[in-house]
Amino acid sequence: MQTESVNKIFGVALGVCLVCSVLVSVAAVSLSGIQAENARVDKIKNILQAGDLYEKGGDVVAVYNSKIQPEIVNLATGEELPASEQNGLLSIEGFDISKVAADKELGVAIPAEKDLPDIKRKPKYMPVYVVKNGDKLEKVIFPIYGRGLWSTMYGFMALGSDLETIRGLTFYSHGETPGLGGEVDNPRWKEQWKGLEAYDDQGKVIITVIKGKVDRSKPDANHMVDGLSGATITTRGVNALVKFWLGDEGYGPFLQKLRKEVADGEQV
Repeated sequence: MQTESVNKIFGVALGVCLVCSVLVSVAAVSLSGIQAENARVDKIKNILQAGDLYEKGGDVVAVYNSKIQPEIVNLATGEELPASEQNGLLSIEGFDISKVAADKELGVAIPAEKDLPDIKRKPKYMPVYVVKNGDKLEKVIFPIYGRGLWSTMYGFMALGSDLETIRGLTFYSHGETPGLGGEVDNPRWKEQWKGLEAYDDQGKVIITVIKGKVDRSKPDANHMVDGLSGATITTRGVNALVKFWLGDEGYGPFLQKLRKEVADGEQV
């Protein structure tokens, strides 16, 4: 009798576990589509925030579709990838930075001496988001990423129509310490990037995140950003990744090509 009771208990417990596992699996599958859509909308929101196009309570997807012209560009040449070749991982909707960077064909190793953001590999292609008013270029927004203290920080940066002035910066994914490195999310810190100069007259990247506070009375303050208090390594990480992606290893060739098009009147 005792053995029979124990067997019944185990049987009931097993049955409950099986039912629960089925319910969890069904819930996970049914919610996966919702989670993917939420992630897509959040990404669009961050693109708009970087480009100073976000309005709280507005339809971010509608604004994105009306304002943004997404492209995928070859980082080495600056050329746009033909639409016929944009599929799978190399598509705007399916693009995943970490997966593309890790792919043997689509990613490339970064020489140690050039790996400022400490990411080891980068995609050969990256998405960019162009904002126009008619045929006139207004802004270009692009993904940036690199190591902080505890994590890889992923974000977006926007340049204005002169392709030299920063119009916005945001980070949408990181694991930095709240209250310290996590201050990369602080709206007041992000606000100070707007209007700063990314390049000098010779095209050299000069934007710099310093240690401590910027003395705004100095003439070179227009290309300096306050460091994050108590977060030296995260500050260095942001400084390094911004310089990398604005430089020749990042979007430099694309931006140079775009500047030439603007100067030649191909973009008016």
